[in-house]
Amino acid sequence: MRHRFAEIVFTPSVKAAQRRYNGSELQRAAAADPRLELGVREREFIAARDSFYLATVSETGWPHVQHRGGPVGFLQVLAPTTIGFADFGGNRQYVSVGNLGHDGRLALILMDYPNRRRLKILGRARVIDATQADPELLARLAPARGEGTVERLVLIQVEAFDWNCSQHITPRYTEAEWRSRLSEPEHPHQQRSAQ
Repeated sequence: MRHRFAEIVFTPSVKAAQRRYNGSELQRAAAADPRLELGVREREFIAARDSFYLATVSETGWPHVQHRGGPVGFLQVLAPTTIGFADFGGNRQYVSVGNLGHDGRLALILMDYPNRRRLKILGRARVIDATQADPELLARLAPARGEGTVERLVLIQVEAFDWNCSQHITPRYTEAEWRSRLSEPEHPHQQRSAQ
């Protein structure tokens, strides 16, 4: 879907900027991955995430970016071009949900800060009230986690995705990742001599 990503994102204005600033994206687009489905690499990456950034567009044309988090794997691949998650009550503003009701287009950015990897996903969302959801799908996407009630499911038809450059990603670690790194045994070349 990377070539589809270029088709969607590289508008005439973007291409003009690439030419003006000697952008490399034009060459990347030409050699893009021809797959139309999420592959093993993408599925594994998505399954390992505990958060993502969600961008929607308002009726006034302004973008809105929201953070979504949960246990590792709360965002799930449901089919080769479909992902989904359970949406719990939050600050009660419903900006993202309202925007998706007007325009289902969205963008996700999934980050792996320790390994400096980033996956961008473009898609179209379908929001399903929890009371109207298929019970099996609800159980799959909303395992009990003691953080409130599931208000809705968000199913996303993936239109395109792209792996992004790691150049400016600063490594960051969760508390669990930090503890895990501290408990790893030292490599032989890192151990100091006992002399």
